[in-house]
Amino acid sequence: MTEQDTYKTITSKTLSVLFKDKNSKFFGFAFPVLNEDEVKKHIETLKKEHHAARHWCYAFKIGTEKVLFRANDDGEPSNSAGMPIYNQILSFEVTNILIVVIRYFGGVKLGVSGLINAYKTTAQMSLEASNIVEKTINIEYLISFDYKNMNTVMRIIKEKKLNVVNQELEMNCKITVSVRKKNAETVFNNFDRLYEIKIKKV
Repeated sequence: MTEQDTYKTITSKTLSVLFKDKNSKFFGFAFPVLNEDEVKKHIETLKKEHHAARHWCYAFKIGTEKVLFRANDDGEPSNSAGMPIYNQILSFEVTNILIVVIRYFGGVKLGVSGLINAYKTTAQMSLEASNIVEKTINIEYLISFDYKNMNTVMRIIKEKKLNVVNQELEMNCKITVSVRKKNAETVFNNFDRLYEIKIKKV
């Protein structure tokens, strides 16, 4: 069985979608996120833009191997909002994503089953409107070496078509490369066996 080294995510913010039920309006938004600070900023911005709304429910999932996730009902009955949103994230198999569903109460109670359906459907609509792409899981290595070994290092980088993330080329050189997970061990060994060249995972 080959190890998974790709994941799906969205490329950009998805403009709002709208779902209505018994006069309540549910606006859905999807954002690409890489950490909880970004999550907080998006939610704070939406709360300012939609200050007249009743609930700002959300779920997010961050990470590929170590996964961080949260589902928030924001005052709706327990598990009637956040988890239905999160389950759509799981259903679409995406990560590094935040979905927020904002509810404007229409005066008629929907009941728990109605709420679950509304939040689930709005999240689904947000994901259907998103540009979902597949990306590779990459590992970064820091390669340290003396300037005299530059040609050797650069030759391997070129041969293996490695993506250089950062470089400091002085007497003591440091180059950070990004390697697709399935190729990581081979690349590590290529550098690790060389005299006077050090490589370590970032």
